[in-house]
Amino acid sequence: MFMERTRGRAMTRPQQFILRLVGAGLLAATGAIHLDLYLTGYRTIPTIGGLFLFQVIACFLLAAAVLVTGSQLVAALAAGFAIATLGGYLLSVWVGLFGFTEIRTTAGIVAGILEIVAFAVLAFVAVSPAAGGADGKEAARSPLLDRLRAGIPGGAAAAGAVSVIAVVLFIVAVAGAGSGSSASAAPAGGALKTEKVSGQTVVTNSKGFTLYWFAPDSSSKSACNGSCAAYWPPVSGQPKAGPGVTGQIGTITRDDGSAQATYNGHPLYTYIGDNAPGKATGNNLNLNGGLWHVVPVSG
Repeated sequence: MFMERTRGRAMTRPQQFILRLVGAGLLAATGAIHLDLYLTGYRTIPTIGGLFLFQVIACFLLAAAVLVTGSQLVAALAAGFAIATLGGYLLSVWVGLFGFTEIRTTAGIVAGILEIVAFAVLAFVAVSPAAGGADGKEAARSPLLDRLRAGIPGGAAAAGAVSVIAVVLFIVAVAGAGSGSSASAAPAGGALKTEKVSGQTVVTNSKGFTLYWFAPDSSSKSACNGSCAAYWPPVSGQPKAGPGVTGQIGTITRDDGSAQATYNGHPLYTYIGDNAPGKATGNNLNLNGGLWHVVPVSG
């Protein structure tokens, strides 16, 4: 392997440049994926939207800095940022992050793979002996920079070990992540209820989870399918009307042939970001192709 051949000795400048170019490109690619997700709806998610914007800006700035400066310290910072971004994704899949639970998506998988490879490449650049020693442009002026330029003994092995651990954790997270959670979905025959959520009386499913309607839907067809339905599980069957639920309850047939409950002509959904009854974190989000709103009792 290239890494094995260069371990223990300084890389040539062309080798360093190629690795910096690859690492910066991978980092920029993860930033591009997060930018696309941010622009297509994640920007409306509280806290998560701001973190996505920060991730995008940081990725592009660090990628540029890795190329322009050629600094091993910058490469180390970029490697740390890549693995930290992966860590945030894993947390959002396993336990949720700031009230948002991620699911298994193609964009998430691709971004995770790119982050792992970016970390491996940039970490190797950071811990390997610098080519040509200190020069006037990048003379080491501190013990830390001196150590980085001389190479860190065992650094490549440590970076490789962290990369392997990251791959294992990533595989476990992706394998265990569902394409969506049905835990909050109302079972067929369950009674709809009313709850006071954020000062507004809304319709909930039998477990007390807030129900939503999707602006692009019609009274006879759901526009939320695939990964959209993973974030917003459709309410199945035709539940009964509980006390205070005065609207008209019906059903539509989804594209997959299943029955979805409607309320006053609106197909009903829950939101995986609502991790407990009495929450409405999906209200007014512009996500998965349109606006989402809680279902008021009045319809």
